[in-house]
Amino acid sequence: MAGQLDDLAVVVTEIGTVDESAETLITGLADRLAAVPAGADPNIMASLIAELRAKAAHLAACVSANTPAAPPTPPAPANMTGDPTMPPKTS
Repeated sequence: MAGQLDDLAVVVTEIGTVDESAETLITGLADRLAAVPAGADPNIMASLIAELRAKAAHLAACVSANTPAAPPTPPAPANMTGDPTMPPKTS
């Protein structure tokens, strides 16, 4: 049990680190966009937009790669009424 708790603590720490990293990334990019003065060189905006899109795609890929598949849909009840207290239908 102690080993499982240690493993759980490691996972919780890793998740916190990933969350904080994503938050820092997004906040930093938003701050950089906010700092661009009105009438700035369009190339600066294009560069920041491209960087934001690339990092968003990378983040999405990481989340997707680490998201477990959905569990299979359970089979329909044998009685087909959805009420487990009812006897099965007969043809």
